[in-house]
Amino acid sequence: MATGADVRDILELGGVESENTGTINKKDIINSDKKKSKKSSETLTFKRPEGMHREVYALLYSDKKDAPPLLPSDTTQGYRTVKAKLGSKKVRPWKWMPFTNPARKDGAMFYHWRRAAEEGKDYPFARFNKTVQVPVYSEQEYQMYLHDDAWTKAETDHLFDLARRFDLRFVVIHDRYDHQQFKKRSVEDLKERYYHICAKLANIRAAPGTDLKIPVFDAGHERRRKEQLERLYNRTPEQVAEEEYLIQELRKIETRKKEREKRTQDLQKLITAADTTTEQRRAERKAPKKKLPQKKETEKPAVPETAGIKFPDFKSAGVTLRSQRMKLPSSVGQKKIKALEQMLMELGVDLNPMPTEEIVQMFNELRSDLVLLYELKQAFANCEYELQMLRHRYEALAKAGSIGPLSAEGAHPDGQTGLGVEEGKGDAKDQIIDVVGAPLTPNSVRRKVGAAEQGALRSPTQMP
Repeated sequence: MATGADVRDILELGGVESENTGTINKKDIINSDKKKSKKSSETLTFKRPEGMHREVYALLYSDKKDAPPLLPSDTTQGYRTVKAKLGSKKVRPWKWMPFTNPARKDGAMFYHWRRAAEEGKDYPFARFNKTVQVPVYSEQEYQMYLHDDAWTKAETDHLFDLARRFDLRFVVIHDRYDHQQFKKRSVEDLKERYYHICAKLANIRAAPGTDLKIPVFDAGHERRRKEQLERLYNRTPEQVAEEEYLIQELRKIETRKKEREKRTQDLQKLITAADTTTEQRRAERKAPKKKLPQKKETEKPAVPETAGIKFPDFKSAGVTLRSQRMKLPSSVGQKKIKALEQMLMELGVDLNPMPTEEIVQMFNELRSDLVLLYELKQAFANCEYELQMLRHRYEALAKAGSIGPLSAEGAHPDGQTGLGVEEGKGDAKDQIIDVVGAPLTPNSVRRKVGAAEQGALRSPTQMP
């Protein structure tokens, strides 16, 4: 039977009391882990010597807190460059041997070090010598197909010889061309003659029924291109500045044209929306009231999105307050909200009426119509301002003498009414507006918008 000393040895327990009594106490079993941690911390703790930096002291020990080595040792751990493991095989012999480059036609001999096993092989870099395949023609082919009165056979042979020597670098060919013996030719003339012969030979030697990709050279186009390039290069600084100015003016004209087209589309949408709303209201008044009142919620006028206010539909499940349907959507701007409130106050309408079913529907329709009226008045003020500005420009041009005078009533002397150019000469008017008129300045645009808003707030109940 095991005694208490045997149990203490197994559990690695110690103590004076347990050793003297020979029995196991409660403290020995509970505090056994604490005693082990104290022993391990005492044995593995090393004190850093005075005067030694912390980084240097950290290099002396590994993660296991081992003692520093007495002799320098090489370990596989850490960042070290792996040394090359040289084998014990015999080194392959190298030899100083001559070689020739197949790309050279003069038979020059060179020497270099090379492995003895590769002796007698071709020069490895000779495969990079790429040459252009220049066609060769016979005397019979030249007389039958390639004869040209402007070119002699000797001159054509000289051209093809230079093409082989300089790999179709026609600028170099033109520089090395014998202008003393033959007629003086330009680069375009040399290219035209060469590619014309290549196309002729390809057609002659091609098998019947084959689709050929024959190179075509347009000498006239190349001459015009170089002439235009030379003119562009020889421009004066004044001409360059004038061209940049004209390009900027063209961009301004295109921008104003796009803005005018966009304003025209927006105005057309507003007019269409107003007409649609009016027709639908008339149809609702004339329709018999035999349907159930519940269907009035679903049957709403198909007004375009740009007309007035588009209130959200609460079709989700759950309980909702009817007053939420009177809340203005976030798409309405602050200026429109303030203008709407002012127009409602002038009409004597409460801003927050009792939200019954009929009042909610009619109140939303009223506010939508007021916003549509506000937008239409703004568009009318903008159009009136632009019309006045165009009239002043027209009068300025008439005084200059380029266009006939305009009467006070807007009638032209030849019998046309208004700006008489608009009906018969619409394109000419657009050109005059675009080119002559300067774009609006920020101050004038700001004054125009302010005047439009004031005009919209003065008489909210009257359409222009």
